[in-house]
Formats: sequence, structure tokens, C-alpha cells
Amino acid sequence: MIVFDKLEDIKDIPRTSIALGNFDGVHLGHQELIRQAVGNARKKTSQGSPEKSAVFTFSNHPKSLIPGAKEVKNIIYREDKEALIESLGVDYYFDIEFTEDIMTMDPERYVKELLVDKFNAKDVFCGFNYRYGYKASGDGELMRSLGEKYGFTLNQIPPVMVDGEVVSSTLIRQLIKSGDMDECEKYLGRNYTIGGEVVVGNRLGKSIGFPTSNIMIDEAMVTPPNGVYITKCVYNGVEYPSITNVGVKPTIGTFAKNMETHIFNFDKELYGKHILVEFIKMTRPEAKFASIGELCEQITRDCNEAREYHGI
Repeated sequence: MIVFDKLEDIKDIPRTSIALGNFDGVHLGHQELIRQAVGNARKKTSQGSPEKSAVFTFSNHPKSLIPGAKEVKNIIYREDKEALIESLGVDYYFDIEFTEDIMTMDPERYVKELLVDKFNAKDVFCGFNYRYGYKASGDGELMRSLGEKYGFTLNQIPPVMVDGEVVSSTLIRQLIKSGDMDECEKYLGRNYTIGGEVVVGNRLGKSIGFPTSNIMIDEAMVTPPNGVYITKCVYNGVEYPSITNVGVKPTIGTFAKNMETHIFNFDKELYGKHILVEFIKMTRPEAKFASIGELCEQITRDCNEAREYHGI
């Protein structure tokens, strides 16, 4: 997959079958949209009208430029987003910064200068609610007519449904914030993951027989509520069964919110290493205990539950 992150670097792109969207979660709906664009490119190529598959998205959320708009937390890291999109068979990935100039483009200029002149779009794929141009004034009906004018075809994809719900990034953020990690997986198509560098904690876990790897919370990411979770830990590409506490450790003092992951049957030193934590299921909310002894007893129960889940 060829990646572009600057408009000025994009030149002489072959005819494309292109998927448009924020793709801010690369959830099941996003994946279906991209697969259709990829499949169409392959079909056209096999029929003697070669096209390359492409994805056009923004490296920053468009709302980040709107004064007073609430910050939109990330569902996926930028590098993971790119890797997922590549895994779907995409040839070109246009990951462009959303700028003041793009924000103020009227819909026709947006289509002409970006989709037509830069991306050489011949088949355009977008969601049922895709908007574009100044103040999101462009819709599917207008793009369809602009396609007739500039020589491309629009394909609007109906919503992808799971259990009667439209798959959306908004829904997924809500599920993460409420701790419904098993529900989140149904719409995301994978476990929700947070990663980071392992830092030195207070070493209490090690002193009581439950050593943990501590990761500071990335404030740019959507974070689950404080509590205990059955998780998997990924280190050097290998998955390990684990249990994770998200919170502020109220029993032992006042601390910033972080993640502590206990990896079962694991004895490697991870300080300074990068790990990923996949959230599978919340087992209980964080609680303050009357003593360290009570905390230890609860941790034992938590670990036994997680061991049973993992089949350890």
C-alpha cells in the first residue's frame, strides 16, 4: 500500500475506486465500505478497465478545527488504522491533514480538486450519511450529479447493522465509556486495544504477589471506566492472557488514572517496553477497600475469575 500524508506529494495517480470517510474506528461498517471499493477495483481491472483501490481520510478529526467543539477521542491509533486498512487490500492510502483550506471548500471545489484532480476517482464509495464541503453542505445527491459532470460514479453504502443497531463510531465510543467491552467487540470487529510504554509503578502488586505492568492512560484515546477487566496483553506480537485494572488505586492513595496489567505465567521484565492491552470483558468496577488485606483477597478472586475465563 502506498501512503500519502501531504496533498502536494500526490501526482499522477492511476484511475481509482476510492472509499471516503473518517474511518476513525475502522469498525465493521468501515471495513465493508473499504471491501466494496477494493472489490470494485479488482473487478474493473479484470474487465480490462484497470483501477487501483484507494482510501481517503483525514489524519486529524475534522471537528478539531471547529472552535468550541468537544474533543473527539480516538478509537484506534494512527499506525493501527493504517495497518488495518492495508490488510483489506488497499493500494493507495490518502491520510491527509484536515486544514482550514479544506474546511472552507465548497462541495464542488472539494470534489473537483480532491477526488477528481488529486485522486483520479472513477468509482466513489461512501456511507449513507457522508457529508463534505463547507459546513458539511455536500450530500450524496449533489455528489451523484457532480459525478456525472466530472466522470465518476457514486456508490452509497447502506448502514451495516448488528443486532438491530447501526454500526457507528459514536455507538462504539459510548460502549467503551460504559465498559461494555464485549458489546464493543461485536461492532468494532475486534477487541478494543490501548497500548503504551510500561512505566515504573509503586511496586505494590509485586510485593503482594501480583506483579503488574503499568501504562499511563493516553488522553487522546477513549478510555474505559475505572474497573477490573479480563484482557489479553500483546508483547512482541505474542498474545498473553492477562487481567487489567483501570483506575486510580483508591485503597492505597491518590494517583493519576492508569492501567495495571497482570500477565499470567509471565516473568519477563517489561519496563520501557511497548505493550498492547486488548479489553475483553469488565468484571467489576473499581472499589476502595478497608485494608491492603481485603484488597489482596479481592485481587485473588479477580485473578481466579480471569484464569477460569482464559482456561488457565
